[in-house]
Amino acid sequence: MLHHESRAGAIKVARLIELGVPSRTAYRRCVPGGPWQRPLPGIVLLNNGHPTRRQLVEAALLYAGEGAIVTGAEACRRHGLTHLPDDSSVHLLIPEGHRINSSDYVLIERTIHLPQPTMRDGVPLAPLVRAVLDICRRLRDFDLVRALLAEAVQRGRADPYRIQAELENGCQRGTAVPRDVLRSILRGARSVAEGDAMRVWERTGLPPFEWNVELRDDAGRYIATPDGWCGEVGLAWEIDSYDFHFARKHYSDTIERNSRYNNACITLVQTLPTKLRSDPQAVAKELIAAYHTAAARPRPTVHTITPAP
Repeated sequence: MLHHESRAGAIKVARLIELGVPSRTAYRRCVPGGPWQRPLPGIVLLNNGHPTRRQLVEAALLYAGEGAIVTGAEACRRHGLTHLPDDSSVHLLIPEGHRINSSDYVLIERTIHLPQPTMRDGVPLAPLVRAVLDICRRLRDFDLVRALLAEAVQRGRADPYRIQAELENGCQRGTAVPRDVLRSILRGARSVAEGDAMRVWERTGLPPFEWNVELRDDAGRYIATPDGWCGEVGLAWEIDSYDFHFARKHYSDTIERNSRYNNACITLVQTLPTKLRSDPQAVAKELIAAYHTAAARPRPTVHTITPAP
């Protein structure tokens, strides 16, 4: 009966008392070697094995009380993001008036801006935009923040303008790094590598690139959406990540894309993300050489469509 009253095996001691189990008995069963365990004050797990992640989350929600919402890394993970720090804590948002403090693996944050939760497998999650920013505000690693925000935007899960609005309206602590990263994303970078690419292009002294514009031929047929595009000479730049373009299911798409570039007489430069950092000078020289090659050819008849903000 007790398991039916629990949440994945987690239950409040107060509820056990209501069910006829004295608090003294409950806590005695939580001593080392006993059948139960106490992960948080006033919370019991009705087993003595290693707690599952679900049990720890449910125990945290019970501890925090009504209205608590999971945010940060745990929420991002449940929303499907993968570029996350190694963080075993459970970050919870609670209403401003609640007087529960952080304990053990549970990070409690009181807020007057409590969002409407999204339910996933019975767990109340902060919306992705809020969850991403709640973890980014606590990170000082610029690259990790960029990877996390870029993944959220690149996979279409989070609108960068909604992220910007959340930054403006939410808690201002720890927002310097996310703001810097977001400026790059709003300029058009759709991945961490493209942010690096912008800086490499700036050092070439060549005319400005457009970022993530759609290319179509004279008949209106789709060619590609390069990471960078120099329309003055018809030069396309692709940052071809192993993680995406060379994954088995995307490899054939990349080959077909390159064929369309070739058929449209577009000069193409392909760069691996690692080279943008390991040898940016070499990449810049390659771009300059490609630019002059493209300039020596008739400009291809290509039309661009800029993505809507």
